[in-house]
Amino acid sequence: MTDNKGTLIVDNKSFEFDIRKGSVGPDVVDISSLYGDTGMFTYDPGFTSTASCESKITYIDGDAGILNYRGYPIEQLAEHGDFLETCYLLLYGDLPTPAQKADFDYRVTRHTMVHEQMTRFFTGFRRDAHPMAVIVGCVGALSAFYHDSTDITDPMAREIASIRMIAKVPTLAAMAYKYSIGQPFVYPRNDLDYAANFLHMCFAVPCEEFKPNPVLARALDRIFILHADHEQNASTSTVRLAGSSGANPFACIAAGIACLWGPAHGGANEAALQMLQEIGTPDRIPEYVAKAKDKNDPFRLMGFGHRVYKNYDPRAKIMQKTCHEVLSEMGIKDDPLLDVAIELERFALKDEYFIEKKLYPNIDFYSGITLKAMGFPTSMFTALFALARTVGWIAQWKEMIEDPSQRIGRPRQLYTGHAKRDYVSIAQRR
Repeated sequence: MTDNKGTLIVDNKSFEFDIRKGSVGPDVVDISSLYGDTGMFTYDPGFTSTASCESKITYIDGDAGILNYRGYPIEQLAEHGDFLETCYLLLYGDLPTPAQKADFDYRVTRHTMVHEQMTRFFTGFRRDAHPMAVIVGCVGALSAFYHDSTDITDPMAREIASIRMIAKVPTLAAMAYKYSIGQPFVYPRNDLDYAANFLHMCFAVPCEEFKPNPVLARALDRIFILHADHEQNASTSTVRLAGSSGANPFACIAAGIACLWGPAHGGANEAALQMLQEIGTPDRIPEYVAKAKDKNDPFRLMGFGHRVYKNYDPRAKIMQKTCHEVLSEMGIKDDPLLDVAIELERFALKDEYFIEKKLYPNIDFYSGITLKAMGFPTSMFTALFALARTVGWIAQWKEMIEDPSQRIGRPRQLYTGHAKRDYVSIAQRR
């Protein structure tokens, strides 16, 4: 809502703009009329000071270390709920009743199979293709198989597409994994819950019975909750921008997956694990911290700090606990990577350099160790991230489509190239 006005003075001329207030968080200056009023644009590389939309889904207070889904603290959802309950919350705005939960779980579970012809897609990829490359292609291809749910003007089509993606992306991710290791695809099972079903599709083989470990299934379910949404990050903004053109939902989610693949976004947990492996032992931590402080040294500490959080990432605390539970369940008592991680965290939280720059451990710091202990290769880390974030992307996409003020995204620029030049024929160029 608009509470008051703000005044901007440009070349001794005053211009008034509405100041809009959210339910929590910083107020925003509505500059939608800035160019029309002043003939100027704003300049904000990375959009760090720009609210690109109005949303009711996720709220982050980076200074206080707060992450809420629809008003519910992430700590409470991860501790007491499950992933499909979180999916329902993100999609529909409220936690489900028992009847709503049962119906939603049933609908998702009964959509987990993919069209049998999609198995042929995988033979077109190299056997060593990165799982993310495979998933980007396959999710985009869903629109060719389920074109009955690509009409974005139809609320029922949007609903069906949403359920399909939440249900089928885990199946595609598991198929990508199986293909990469040369094992046969494993079909989903309706008698397993969401996380247990994914573990089954990844690690079962036709030769013997596989029973998903309930401790690992619960840990994976919690990891999915922690990654389900994170406000207007790069991949979510990509989904919204693609969706603003009217693109079908499968194409929009594929665009988000492609953006997530970047090492500065979804690949950060893989990079953090590689960093811990490079450090090797706790006694080498001072050496590597010194390298990180040296501006002339290319080494960087991964898994510390966050674009938004200037306090301890609330997801990291839950992830640390989950990591210990998984390692204990797997009988890993003396994991060298965990030893390095714990000592590095202790070192960093007491070091003035980290304190001054507010470089606290983030979720990527522990998630890589946890997924590795579960048996996933590093190439699957980002794929698991994409699996979990699919529901957040869909919720954000649906909100955007249903927003009457939504327009096609069209950022502007500060042009610094050549001014007008006249064409010179090739014979006259020197």
